[in-house]
Amino acid sequence: MLEPEVHADQRGHFVEVWHEERYRELGLPGFVQDNFAHSRRGVIRGLHFQHPHGQAKLVWAVSGSIYDVVVDIRVGSPTFGQCSTVTISSTDARQLFIPPGFAHGYQVVSDGAAVAYKCDDYYRPEESRAVLWSDPDLAISWPIPDAILADRDRSALPLLEIPAGQLPRYVEPPE
Repeated sequence: MLEPEVHADQRGHFVEVWHEERYRELGLPGFVQDNFAHSRRGVIRGLHFQHPHGQAKLVWAVSGSIYDVVVDIRVGSPTFGQCSTVTISSTDARQLFIPPGFAHGYQVVSDGAAVAYKCDDYYRPEESRAVLWSDPDLAISWPIPDAILADRDRSALPLLEIPAGQLPRYVEPPE
């Protein structure tokens, strides 16, 4: 989780959401694509990933608030199938970095939300994949039970039913 400095006064607030030199020093990659989505309350986008050309993402809420979910889907990883969740909003200005090899999704918990994210590789529709948002083995506690979903997300497979060849592999970090 990254927490950029928020400069607030009587006019509102200002946040520097990307600073290449500072973020490179933190180990973040270079980014080649920016994406933006606007959704209404209850919408779930995800759990998405791309394989074999995975994407690292830097995500933040431009307006509103989202419940963000990240799942380790790297075959052979000691944390395979484990989820992390966090709520991020435009008022806290926090950013979430998601490395390649993780599925990502979020649910809008405010009346609406605008979400922006930077990607370190280009979107490739033929490599776009999804894990079932309601996978019982993941046991994600989505905050709004009446979720609004795309057909693609509603019909995705649970993680353990996705063929291993369609998932990224864990690579042991160098010592």
